[in-house]
Amino acid sequence: MPWYYSIDSKSEMRTIEGLMRLKQAFDSEGVPRRNLSESLILGTWNIREFDSEKYGARSRECLFYIAEIINRFDLVAIQEVREDLAALNNLVNFLGGWWKYVCTDVTEGRQGNRERTAFLFDSRKLVFGGLAGEIVIPPIVKSGKKLEPAKQLARTPFILGMKAGWFKFTICTTHILYGEDKPVNPERLEEIKTLATFLAHRTKDKYAWSKNMILLGDFNIYDTTDETLKAITDAGFTIPEKIQKLPSNVPQTKHYDQIAFIAPDIKDQLELCNAGVFNLFEHVYRDQDEAAYAGDMGDAYGKTKEGNSRDEKGKTRYYKDWRTYQMSDHLPMWIELKTDFSMEYLAGKLN
Repeated sequence: MPWYYSIDSKSEMRTIEGLMRLKQAFDSEGVPRRNLSESLILGTWNIREFDSEKYGARSRECLFYIAEIINRFDLVAIQEVREDLAALNNLVNFLGGWWKYVCTDVTEGRQGNRERTAFLFDSRKLVFGGLAGEIVIPPIVKSGKKLEPAKQLARTPFILGMKAGWFKFTICTTHILYGEDKPVNPERLEEIKTLATFLAHRTKDKYAWSKNMILLGDFNIYDTTDETLKAITDAGFTIPEKIQKLPSNVPQTKHYDQIAFIAPDIKDQLELCNAGVFNLFEHVYRDQDEAAYAGDMGDAYGKTKEGNSRDEKGKTRYYKDWRTYQMSDHLPMWIELKTDFSMEYLAGKLN
């Protein structure tokens, strides 16, 4: 569990109550408890501009909540990690010394937004296999034997080789270009096709680190019926039906985040896996908590036109936005995978 020893019982009562609500909600909403060796609880979470000071720096309170959520998983891919790693380092301090992270350098350019991606994992459960790299799409053969550089993704995907129990796998996290506000943006669609096809091809390579490939992250997919999701499955990946049914933005109207597999070792169990998204705003930074955070939001709160207009739930636009810069505008998505294949291995020996 995260380190709570520094919480002050008088000045941080609100944080204590929020952590207790989160713990109760995990069990009531079916988020599985972690175990030592039987399964892997895999998560993906776009933590909005982690960390920027657009609405002020993230508070100690929200870092406790983020740590509590991440601690429910074994391995988490995080998107939108910013240049300054102070918030990520503070988060790991709250999680405990057995939690490790591996991250990319920032992606330069306007579309890259100087973002990083990262993996956080519990080193008691997972072993880093030594493979790590940012994905570079190879040159394209044109005009006979002439090679032309391929267009790279706006934000560089990141791949690791990992082991959990009997399960050896490569895992790639991505933050696909958002582009213009259209359900099917051509550039976004092309990025998904390019990355999914490249990774699928790598699993067939003679010297592939593993034949099991997991692709996950923020694909900015509006709807599972459009071409963007089909581009993943057409490349050979499987997205469990439970995942496809889980909208992951805060209003739960878009299917931005996905987890896809080319994984022969677990292909028979994918449709049976337990999976979900966790709606954290039902338990912390709730609609009814706005007045309690008026002081935290500072002078800007109430002075802006947005801060004085309220929606049908009585929540102001300013609070609605501010809390997503404390937590996120995405909900964490997770799936539980079986990683103990010992019975199958022994049965195979008998046969």
